[in-house]
Amino acid sequence: MAATSREDGVRGPERGPRGCEHYDRGCLLKAQQTCEECSTLFGEYYCSICHLFDKDKKQYHCENCGICRIGPKEDFFHCLKCNLCLAMNLQGKHKCIENVSRQNCPICLEDIHTSRVVAHVLPCGHLLHRTCYEEMLKEGYRCPLCMHSALDMTRYWRQLDVEVAQTPMPSEYQNMTVDILCNDCNGRSTVQFHILGMKCTICESYNTAQAGGRRISLDQQ
Repeated sequence: MAATSREDGVRGPERGPRGCEHYDRGCLLKAQQTCEECSTLFGEYYCSICHLFDKDKKQYHCENCGICRIGPKEDFFHCLKCNLCLAMNLQGKHKCIENVSRQNCPICLEDIHTSRVVAHVLPCGHLLHRTCYEEMLKEGYRCPLCMHSALDMTRYWRQLDVEVAQTPMPSEYQNMTVDILCNDCNGRSTVQFHILGMKCTICESYNTAQAGGRRISLDQQ
């Protein structure tokens, strides 16, 4: 590695070698992967843009992201709208939100764009750290930002159909209806009230919220 004089024109004191015998800690350096004198390798991976030295982890520099990412490169693509490198299996199969990677993770409130933790794309398009997503599923199934289901709940909804059918409500509630808002399709509907859950008549999801008061049909009063 080539050494140059310090900005004040004085060569740094001899404080011992670091990397190779040609490296003086007190001098300014020209960043490069190997020493010009002895070809000592300073890093298996070196990015001349980020000036990043590291062990070989199949890294690659993404010009659109502006940083180096752990690859291999052929396993990822850069989504221009989300402004983030995503796994190839998500190409054309995820909902885009403009510059979503510039938002912090809503679980840990840490940066997503420059994080070494893989980003998980929810069906609604919002991003979580993969580790935060896995922890979230231990407590619930909804996106913390928009309340949309964070994974395919179809199988669970059908199980809930069976439970609702096997659990009749007391007679005073059997004719009670309620207005609901579906968090998955954003549709509104009026359904029969049930303590286990109220099913959206549009997309058949139970990820719903009450959007009005309860009422009993007039012909049943």
